[in-house]
Amino acid sequence: MATNPIQAPAAGRDPSTLGPRLPRLGLDPLLTLSAIGLGIASLVTLDGISHAQMVRQAVFLGGGLVVMIVMSRFDYSRLRELKWGLYVILITAILVVLGVGHSVGGSTRSIGVSVFSFEGSEVGKVLLIVFLAAFVVDSSRKTSSRQLVARVMLLALVPTMLVIAEPDLGSGLVYIAAAFAVLYIAGTAWQHLAAVFALGVAALAVVLIVGPLVGFHSYQADRLTAFLDPGSIPVKQISKELYQQQMSVIAIGSGQKFGLGTVATHTAANFVPLNSTDFIFAALAERFGFAGAAFVLSLYALIIWRTLRIVAAAKNLFGALVAAGVVAMLLFQVFVNVGVTVDILPVTGVTLPLLSYGGSSVLTTFLALGLLQSIYAQARIAAGTKGRVLSI
Repeated sequence: MATNPIQAPAAGRDPSTLGPRLPRLGLDPLLTLSAIGLGIASLVTLDGISHAQMVRQAVFLGGGLVVMIVMSRFDYSRLRELKWGLYVILITAILVVLGVGHSVGGSTRSIGVSVFSFEGSEVGKVLLIVFLAAFVVDSSRKTSSRQLVARVMLLALVPTMLVIAEPDLGSGLVYIAAAFAVLYIAGTAWQHLAAVFALGVAALAVVLIVGPLVGFHSYQADRLTAFLDPGSIPVKQISKELYQQQMSVIAIGSGQKFGLGTVATHTAANFVPLNSTDFIFAALAERFGFAGAAFVLSLYALIIWRTLRIVAAAKNLFGALVAAGVVAMLLFQVFVNVGVTVDILPVTGVTLPLLSYGGSSVLTTFLALGLLQSIYAQARIAAGTKGRVLSI
């Protein structure tokens, strides 16, 4: 019987000599372009409000892009080993702000450094997501599902209550939303998630009702009461509690289909308070109308979609949990911020990612996007070593 001699593999064809296949593109192109598009929209909108803020925002966006690129080259899996250190940094950052931060409008949320204000609660969003993801992965095989849920929520509630004490109810709600998403992707039973949701609603009610009685700021409870039942608030107080949303709705409505352009007056003349931060969506809608608002919301939808694809393609559970926490953070902030500006939700003080003015918010969002880019890149590398192409 004739046999063919075994031949040496051709150069470059021996699998044992092949290293990991690097992705041709280190960044997710659609995710990157969407973030850049939102940054441009932020600059154009801010230019009609304050040129100085626009210049500073450009610096923040440039620094954020650098942070995202650097994080994309970092193996996110290494952060799993640093989970308790990240948690200590999270708690310390919030306590430092509470201790030495400056008060603005009755709230102590930041430490001023020249033109930059450091907000511990903003950076804490990403730190908490990474910590909870690592904690769940390391503890899931050692504890029961019920115990895991209890421990995760307890660890999430510590920084949440500290942030609410600033007071910053919006960031506290983001923390809870991120923890909920991490538990959901980890496969927690729906009964446990329902119980967590019910406890969360009850805890929020206690904070809003009991908080003012023990010395906490009462304006958040007043906002909720005015929103749910305006008839129960004295006429003189309604204008104070609901003025922001009333002016916001007027500004959005005046933008109509294609906006007022440079003649927009409600936001440019500061009739809408916080028009460059919490209510920047109103400024955008007034200047560029329904078309501009729909375009920006489409960019957010694209980011959410790409993030969900990254959740599904992550090379390990830790990456999937981190990406899930990030998508929950972004989706919650967009929904709540836009909901407040169009008067379907009470005012909570949640910024619009990459659009609202602020260094801490911009850098934190790009840090989260950098983690997503790292998960994306590592997933492509893992797919390359298995000899298949990852298409996400």
